[in-house]
Amino acid sequence: MIAEAARLTTDEIEAGLEAVRRSPKDTGTLELIVRRPKSEVRDVLEEGELDLKAGLMGDNWIERPSTRSADGKAHPDMQLNVINTRFIDLVAQDRDRWQLAGDQLFVDLDLSEENLPAGTRLAIGSAIIEVTDQPHTGCVKFAARFGNDAQKFVMTPVGRRMRLRGLCAKVVQPGTIRRGDSVRKI
Repeated sequence: MIAEAARLTTDEIEAGLEAVRRSPKDTGTLELIVRRPKSEVRDVLEEGELDLKAGLMGDNWIERPSTRSADGKAHPDMQLNVINTRFIDLVAQDRDRWQLAGDQLFVDLDLSEENLPAGTRLAIGSAIIEVTDQPHTGCVKFAARFGNDAQKFVMTPVGRRMRLRGLCAKVVQPGTIRRGDSVRKI
């Protein structure tokens, strides 16, 4: 069971942003891979396979309906959710709580719109992913796990520009990824 943590205030989140702003710009590290085989279940992986059609193999993204796709099925530009480790560490306050964010890839890299505009490709292990234009927004679950102030802050203009809630990506070259792999802009 994952322990609860105190919820940070907006002021505490703002005070912690300097560390997030110091995230590497060009080459970072894949610090955590999380597969979601079904709702509310998280498998922390040392290694994962990225697939053109399925995203992270074994993840339930492909089964999740989307209001953003024309047919209501899983949105192809939302295969992967990628979050900055410095930000999730700030709001989660314990590395064991990171996985609660619901993202699959946790990277120490500047995810801001300025640094990684839509179309930017990232090499991770033998795979390549591409940042898409789909926004990754917080939800009720994010607020319940990390607090209302955290949820509200990721939706502010600063939070959106920095992509504090993370970004959406798709697989453009399948391959194997491992915890500790470099994440490199190409």
